[in-house]
Amino acid sequence: MKEEFAGLISTKKTIAKELFDRFDYPHEVLPCLSDFICSLGKNLPADKFFSPKENVWISLSAKVADSASLTGPLIIDEGAEIRHCAFIRGSVIVGKNAVVGNSTELKNCVLFDSVQVPHYNYVGDSVLGYKAHLGASAITSNVKSDKSNVFISYGKEKFESGLRKLGAIVGDFVEVGCGSVLNPGTVIGKNTTVYPLSSVRGFVKENSIYKKATEIAEKITE
Repeated sequence: MKEEFAGLISTKKTIAKELFDRFDYPHEVLPCLSDFICSLGKNLPADKFFSPKENVWISLSAKVADSASLTGPLIIDEGAEIRHCAFIRGSVIVGKNAVVGNSTELKNCVLFDSVQVPHYNYVGDSVLGYKAHLGASAITSNVKSDKSNVFISYGKEKFESGLRKLGAIVGDFVEVGCGSVLNPGTVIGKNTTVYPLSSVRGFVKENSIYKKATEIAEKITE
């Protein structure tokens, strides 16, 4: 991955480091995620992981609620916690000590180590960096309303991703406030805070505070 993204995510904090190191941009891993998980999972140590069903590998130290729905390809790393009624739809890596909460839905995404998505979150076609946290009901929106390919920005670079489904790339230590929506192709730099109820799009630089813009217009009635 390009050197400048060291300020965005640390690939040392995920079991998928090898995959990220193959590409220039973090979002490029997403189409390859399913095959990578299947390949990696088959080589995980049997004294640390077990496979309860096809293409699902769970660390022996992870806690998984009986009510959670788990579909592979899926790796749940050491110390992770999958809570009541979590819905994991496949092509997902849950990092070490990460928390996936009540009724949270995951699909085609990488949660780096110590990520928290603990309350009613949706994370699809996205990458969440080390210790990123989504507040209650914060979601990644991964499809544009016109269903066209998603554009993505990394600083001054903006280009078409080639993907019709692409959520957000969230940097290390990012805090996303409750009820926020990360629109398709959003990139949030390391150590940034997003205010609750924000609608975020484009690129947000590292070490920022993203405040929700409020606009009140006059209501015209007949």
